[in-house]
Parts: sequence; C-alpha cells; structure tokens
Amino acid sequence: MKNWIIFISVFIVSLALVISVLVIWKSDAPFDEIEKKAEELALTTKILDVVSDSYVYNGNKPYVTVFGEDADGNEKAVFVPISLEEKKIQEVFLKDGVTKEQALSVLNNEVKVNEILHTKLGYEEVGPVWEITYTNSDDKLNYVYIIFEDGQWWKRILNL
Repeated sequence: MKNWIIFISVFIVSLALVISVLVIWKSDAPFDEIEKKAEELALTTKILDVVSDSYVYNGNKPYVTVFGEDADGNEKAVFVPISLEEKKIQEVFLKDGVTKEQALSVLNNEVKVNEILHTKLGYEEVGPVWEITYTNSDDKLNYVYIIFEDGQWWKRILNL
C-alpha cells in the first residue's frame, strides 16, 4: 500500500511538471513566430543585412524591435509593426542616440532603484524610446520611458 501511495504521488508531481513545461513552451510560440517573421521582413527588404537580436515591444502599438547591421556595417534598430506592414517600418541608427547603459544611468541618477526588471528599445508616438521597468525600494513596480535621441524623460508610471 505504501508503495502505491509513493508511486501515485510521484506520478502526479511528474505529470504536473510536464504539463507546466508544455504550457510555458506553447505560450511562447506566438512570440517566437512573429519575431522570426519580423526578422525575415527586415532582411528581405534590405533594411538589415545581419540580424543579431529581436523582441516584442508592447507600447501604444505593438512592434517587434529587430537589431542588426545594414550593408555598410552600421548598427541599427528596426521597428516592425506586428501587422508586418512594410511601409510602417521605422528604423534608427544606434550611434545616433542614447545607449542602453546611458539610459540606465539617467534613471539611476534620478531615482532609487531596487532591481531593474528589463530594458527595451521600442517605438512610441514620440519616436524611439527606452522602456525601463524596475522596482523601487518599496518593491513597487515602475515604468519609465527615456527618449532615444536625447536621453530626456518622456513618461513615468510609478508605484504600481
């Protein structure tokens, strides 16, 4: 009887673990698919020659931010809308704006940060912005947006 209880317990825990892994894996599939399509679009339109990274940015309108190099070797960020409309693609040379590290230093000079959760380059109505998500000393969630071109604050969403 004791062996059956151990077997059933191990079986249920194993089954729960397998189901959890499958759900997490399947839930990430749509993001992987749209990132791949956006990367292909950036390459086929010759905006980029080489793709180094990409991620989904959800602002007022969702974009896939694709990083890479153009034919001349210049590093670029390309903002591909989720609709994959070629005429709505935006692009920016990374040398023409604030780096991720500079955006983080602007934040650290202004507020007390407990932990940086993520930093993403995205596209909003003002143009390219760095979205920095962090927790403060009270463990409250905060979002700040720093304009890519000049490093100025654009928007803050504090103490969530």
